[in-house]
Amino acid sequence: MEKVEHIGIAVRSLAEAIPRYEQLLGTNCYKTEEVASEKVRTAFFRQGETKIELLESTTPDGVIAQFIEKRGEGLHHIAFAVADIRAEMEQKKAAGFQLLNEEPKPGADGKWVCFIHPKSAGGVLVELCQDC
Repeated sequence: MEKVEHIGIAVRSLAEAIPRYEQLLGTNCYKTEEVASEKVRTAFFRQGETKIELLESTTPDGVIAQFIEKRGEGLHHIAFAVADIRAEMEQKKAAGFQLLNEEPKPGADGKWVCFIHPKSAGGVLVELCQDC
């Protein structure tokens, strides 16, 4: 893994959260996008080399909506940039980590992504990501 690529934060409403995070971080949101396959809308902020990603569910049954229902708004995942996502997935799988997807899938911000189950990563949802 090369670096922390971004930190994902689950929010109920981007419309409410974006101004709050702009004020908190002292920087503007530079990008929003919808990832239909994941049922989320995202907003990105840059802090040095790391990004903050806000995630809002687009449906009541989406993963982010379920997360907020169980745990409330807050830290959802940490993402690490990798040079070769397939090789990293194989290495993590061989080391006993449970992958949530067997193939990389398109994610937000022009990335290929794969998630590692929190149960095999000390309770933290970990995302591997590589530029498309």
